[in-house]
Amino acid sequence: MPSTRKIRKIIKSTPTVEGAGVHLRRVFGFNEVQLFDPFLLLDDFRSDTQKDYIKGFPWHPHRGIETITYAIDGRIEHGDSLGNQGVIFAGDVQWMTAGSGIIHQEMPKGDALQRMGGFQLWANLPKSQKMTMPRYRDVKAESIPLIETEGGTLIRLICGQLAGKQGPVQDIFIDPAYMDVTVPSRSEFVHATQKGHTVMAYVIDGSAAFYPQRGGLREETPGDGTVDVGGDAVVGNEKLVLYQDGDRVVVTTEKTGVRFLLISGAPLHEPIAWHGPIVMNTQAELETAFEEYRNGTFIKHAK
Repeated sequence: MPSTRKIRKIIKSTPTVEGAGVHLRRVFGFNEVQLFDPFLLLDDFRSDTQKDYIKGFPWHPHRGIETITYAIDGRIEHGDSLGNQGVIFAGDVQWMTAGSGIIHQEMPKGDALQRMGGFQLWANLPKSQKMTMPRYRDVKAESIPLIETEGGTLIRLICGQLAGKQGPVQDIFIDPAYMDVTVPSRSEFVHATQKGHTVMAYVIDGSAAFYPQRGGLREETPGDGTVDVGGDAVVGNEKLVLYQDGDRVVVTTEKTGVRFLLISGAPLHEPIAWHGPIVMNTQAELETAFEEYRNGTFIKHAK
C-alpha cells in the first residue's frame, strides 16, 4: 500500500531585499541547504506596487546552478553575456542552466496595473555538471500542458510526467518535477511521488490540509522561533510544506480551494560551497570562480 508523505516542516516565507532593491519573500535559502537538497533557494516576488520590483536584478554572474523563473503576473525582461535576450509573460517559464558561468540580468516590469508576480527557484548542479555549457530555455505558457482531473483539479505541468503527458522542460540533471496545482474547495488531490526525492509544496493562494495529522506538528518561521499548528495542518498563502519521504502526497480542501507549486527532485548528497550567486563543491572552486570573474576569464563558452 502506498505510504502517504507526512510533513517534516512548515516554513513561513520572510521579507527580504535582493538585486538592486527588489522587495520579495525568501521561502528558503542558504541556511536550509541540507533540508532541500538538490534545491538551494526559492524566492516569491509578488507585488502590486511597482517600486517594490522595478529596480530589478542588474547584471550579475552565476556558476554551478540552474535558475528557474516562473511568472504568473506581469512581465520580466532578461538578457545574458551570450547574447540571449527576451521577455517572459504571465504563465511563461525561463529555465537557465548557468553551468560553467554566465552573466545575466532580470528586470521585472509588471503589467498595466503594476502587478508583478513570479517565483525564482535555484537548483543545484551535480559536481560532474558544474562546468557544463550554459543554456537557456524560454518556455511559453501555451507549451505547458494543462491537466484537469475528474475532481476538477487543474495542473500546469512545467517539468515532469503526469497522466501520460510530459512537461516541456526535459533532460534536467536532478530529475525534477515542477507543477502549478489548483485544487477546488471540498476536494482531495492525491499525487504519486518518487521515493527518496525531496518534495515540497509552496502555497500561493487559498489554503488546504497537506497532511491530516492531529497535533504534534510545529511551524517554523526562520529567525522567529516556532509556533504550534493545530488541527489538520492547514497551510495558507506564503507558506511552504517540506515533506518526509513516501510514495505520495495527499492534499484536502474544505470551504476554500488552494493553489500551490509542487516541486520535487533527486538529492545530490554532495558538499556545497556557496557565496552569493555562485555555488560550487569546494571553497577552492568558489575562490577560483570569483577570481575569474574579477580578471575577466569567468565566461568559458562563447555563443
